[in-house]
Amino acid sequence: MVAPPTSGAACGPACAAAPAAPGALTFPEIFATYAPFVWRALLGLGVREADVADASQQTFLVVHGKLDRVDPTSPVRTFIYAVCLRVAADWRRRAHVRRELLVERLPDQRIAPTQESHVASREGADRLLAALDRMDPAQREVFVLYELEELDMSEVARAVSCPLPTAYSRLRAARRQLAAAYGDIEERD
Repeated sequence: MVAPPTSGAACGPACAAAPAAPGALTFPEIFATYAPFVWRALLGLGVREADVADASQQTFLVVHGKLDRVDPTSPVRTFIYAVCLRVAADWRRRAHVRRELLVERLPDQRIAPTQESHVASREGADRLLAALDRMDPAQREVFVLYELEELDMSEVARAVSCPLPTAYSRLRAARRQLAAAYGDIEERD
């Protein structure tokens, strides 16, 4: 499993050229602050784990290009999530035409006995991602932002461009679908 970036060191020299309003965050600061958020958001929005690094790079390319057009009254996190929504949607569309299925682990890989807890944790994450993949995209977006990213519901509604009551309705529907999916999974185990 590829880990999300933890600092802006991987940003590169192109970051320094990012335009910024006085008092606003620079691109390197945005990258360092929001890279883990983008990584989690893309995973939650259905981008395959093997593709998250590339989709994250694409997200930050778009953010870098549109940094001068960010509304200073709106949180940067909301703007970045809106970019993640579009990048993830494009990435999922691409995934349907791929014929090659990449595997994370080679079949002959040895697993030490001390990795049991990691395997159990990974299985839980895989179950959640599988349940999220079966969810309606609009409901998944609200669920990921509210439950996993812990954004305020008004910020979630702004990020997905819907009225606040609609966002709450999508969250309730997503919770019901997730509960049903975990019930189905539990019955099969």
